[in-house]
Amino acid sequence: MDIDDTLLDYIPCCREAFEAAMDVLSTVHPTLSTVHSTPYTRDDLFSLFFEISGRLFSEAKHGLHTIAEVMELYPAEFCEKAGYPPQAVEPFKQAFRAAWGKTHTLVPYAVETLEALQQKGYRLFAASNSFGHLQRSRLEQAGILHFFEDTYISMDIGYDKPDVRFYEEALRRCQLKPLEVLMVGDSMTTDIIGAQNAGLATVFFSRRGDALPEDLSRSNLIVITSLPELLQYV
Repeated sequence: MDIDDTLLDYIPCCREAFEAAMDVLSTVHPTLSTVHSTPYTRDDLFSLFFEISGRLFSEAKHGLHTIAEVMELYPAEFCEKAGYPPQAVEPFKQAFRAAWGKTHTLVPYAVETLEALQQKGYRLFAASNSFGHLQRSRLEQAGILHFFEDTYISMDIGYDKPDVRFYEEALRRCQLKPLEVLMVGDSMTTDIIGAQNAGLATVFFSRRGDALPEDLSRSNLIVITSLPELLQYV
């Protein structure tokens, strides 16, 4: 199962980490806030940050960047466009990353769905593009890490979703065949197309009513709009 926007609610988690990073710039590094004279409100700044990070992560899905590169690019671009000096980039990046590892707002019915799957006897694995220690920390603080037999995170695996090698390595580690695995995720590119290319059956968690690509294979695809719907198919 994917993590962000499948089990953990990405937008409130992102906002929480962003606010913590901005607090660092205005308190721990007060000299930076005096240099910064932009008229932006916090809401404006978060919108800017969210647009930049979203665009870069989207580009990564299409192979233009690695996830490791994105993690370096979006703090730098945000600080530049928000009017902060270059010396603001590192403290912002480190503060955001530290706070991100503590965010754990759950998607509705995540716990109940995981409990039901566990009771049915399914082996559960988490798969995500990020830093392993941060994602495991978030799952633990959300109270759901114990449901997973293992976690497969891109920085640990060595490849990013949707690279088929990510899924091949995950399969090797859990010693399962593609036809024995069902990938559940919210990203059409990284979770669904990537997993299908590796031979896995897929469940697209369409939280926001995203349209399916016309050329997408539906032979091994299930679409759900809430996590409890998953239990109807397994």
